[in-house]
Amino acid sequence: MRCGIGCQRPSLADYVSVTGPRTARPPPEGAKVAYALALAAYLAHNIPQGMEPGLEATSFYDPSNFTFPFGAHVAVVEVDPETGHTKVLKYVAVDDVGRVINPMIVDGMVHGGIAQGVGQALWEHGIYSEDGQLLSATMMDYAMPKADQLPMYETDRTVTPSPVNPLGVKGAGETGTIAATPTVANAVIDALAPFGIKHIDMPLTPEKIWKAITAGKP
Repeated sequence: MRCGIGCQRPSLADYVSVTGPRTARPPPEGAKVAYALALAAYLAHNIPQGMEPGLEATSFYDPSNFTFPFGAHVAVVEVDPETGHTKVLKYVAVDDVGRVINPMIVDGMVHGGIAQGVGQALWEHGIYSEDGQLLSATMMDYAMPKADQLPMYETDRTVTPSPVNPLGVKGAGETGTIAATPTVANAVIDALAPFGIKHIDMPLTPEKIWKAITAGKP
């Protein structure tokens, strides 16, 4: 608006939106539309003294505190003791990310995060040779989770608006990622409790599980 006043010289009251349906009244005679103001701003032939050319502006928001999303995740898994293969039978997640503006986007974040977390718990791993060569550098070699390895998630939300920002929102992108890994890992270790197994380093691959089971057999 400062550029418009400097470039065109009408009063502030003469400026209205003329680029969409929000126009309150026809623009005054001689007024410039938005693209003309933008051109004038970048040409910078007649802008207010001390004003930089262009229409960009930068502002930083510093909230008074952090937001703290929370939730509870539960997984039901089945482990085949003969092969060490783990199957996720059921996954339930209830999260609180504050006020949700777009539920579909938040659901997508949770679903994708759970998949990533399950992958970290069961399959994903950087494998190196003895001389330091990365052996899992391509998607042909790296064990990414696939749709047929995951169940249909059961998700729900509670809503506790955050008091530290005007929208009452909290972070949502890592809820599934953070929760899913220990959820699935703990479920697998719980399933292996009859074999006396209390810990296996992630990822809990079939090979690691099978070796842990056979090592405990008489």
